[in-house]
Amino acid sequence: MFYRRILTAAAITLSLGTAAAQADNPMVGGAAMYEDRNIVENAVNSADHSTLVAAVKAAGLVDTLSSEGPFTVFAPTNDAFAALPDGTVESLLQPENKDQLTRILTCHVIGAEAMSGAIAQMVADDGGMHPVTTVGGCEFTVMTDGDDIKIEDGQGRVATVTIADVDQSNGVIHVIDTVLLPAS
Repeated sequence: MFYRRILTAAAITLSLGTAAAQADNPMVGGAAMYEDRNIVENAVNSADHSTLVAAVKAAGLVDTLSSEGPFTVFAPTNDAFAALPDGTVESLLQPENKDQLTRILTCHVIGAEAMSGAIAQMVADDGGMHPVTTVGGCEFTVMTDGDDIKIEDGQGRVATVTIADVDQSNGVIHVIDTVLLPAS
């Protein structure tokens, strides 16, 4: 009886601890995001990011985005990929287009951890617009619109962060509603 009470108390404590950890980190694509897992380990569980995961695999970036980091990843949803012109995603996933796919994906990554508060502060410090250079060499502009963080890509397209500050063991993910594209 004594051991049963200890086991029950331990189970309740573990359950409450897991719930508290999940409460601190947003759910993405119907899945809990765990801050002790890396970017790839969490992304594969999001129903909203299956296209991004397939693209990361096709580009051979799984090991990179599973590494120590830190990284900030602006993660486009499946709907963001679907908004590209017909056939674009299918074409990018072809082996002969791996270099182009890799460039586009690495333009969604910054080689530092930047939570939304820090991003908003950089934008404010720079008078409303903050330039960023991505791992892929893209030059984008980050800005705010009220509480929203927005990123203007190299083609003048603007993505909005729809879920911010998804903490990972090797950085942070910010979910965005538009695929960011390089200038050329």
